[in-house]
Amino acid sequence: MYKPTFPEYAQVNDDMSVYGPKAHQRVISKLNSGLGPLFYREHCIQLEPLPETMLDEGQASPVPDLILYDNTARTTPIIIEVCHTDGLRKDLKKVIALLEADDYGIQEGFVYDYIAAQWYRYSKGDGGLTQSTSFSEVLQLDLNQFL
Repeated sequence: MYKPTFPEYAQVNDDMSVYGPKAHQRVISKLNSGLGPLFYREHCIQLEPLPETMLDEGQASPVPDLILYDNTARTTPIIIEVCHTDGLRKDLKKVIALLEADDYGIQEGFVYDYIAAQWYRYSKGDGGLTQSTSFSEVLQLDLNQFL
């Protein structure tokens, strides 16, 4: 009789779990489907929207809900996190830390709380202070229009 060499629970004890309630995924989908045509068809924005994409493909890196990637400069000028009100503080800290670390060329970070329907914007060098806005200075457009 075959006996596996790993514990039975190894298959279910995976720390790569995904937390993606429908409301959370719906916001990501709307942002991606709104920004995508502006990049792919109309060519009126220079940043490619990519959902759930690693910031650095060469190593393990944070995975924001949506990145806007500059294929020419090979940087990620904008990241967007979508959250539930209970996770807001954690996501704001994550976005601020990523911008201030300056590892990926991120200039703007957004957090959208889909329960409160509230946007928060952080720009590099803002000293930990966020603005309650969905307007991207980099793109020169309001992200909330896609929701």
